[in-house]
Amino acid sequence: MTSTIGSAPVQRIDDWAGSPLSTVHRQVSQPQPVPIEQYPDGTTYVIRLELPGIEPARDLEVSVQTGVLSVRAERRDETPVKHDSEFRYGTFARHVALPLGSNAQRVTASYHNGILTIRIGMEPDHQVAPQAIPVETV
Repeated sequence: MTSTIGSAPVQRIDDWAGSPLSTVHRQVSQPQPVPIEQYPDGTTYVIRLELPGIEPARDLEVSVQTGVLSVRAERRDETPVKHDSEFRYGTFARHVALPLGSNAQRVTASYHNGILTIRIGMEPDHQVAPQAIPVETV
């Protein structure tokens, strides 16, 4: 970002390339989405979320209600002194509509190497499979 003093342009010190302050980010009030992937896998539907740096027993909640999977996590900054960081701390949440035929009684979750994997059992006659839909020209 550039400002002016009189008629001379002045560049902010935190915008200089290579400046130790160039990595300082202004706080954004909007939450960042949790990266996710989802796909059918035989008789289960798999949802994977990237959640590195959390302690699952303390910082993670997974629930299913009325066809919606909810994941809430918190990454805590436990560094005792103020420091520069590009890591994102705070609460993260993601809500995913489950496909038709999902069985909320057959849900498992595991956390390994920063990836939360959730497997949802599918009823046999509702297994998710890609289906081509013909488009009619009107």
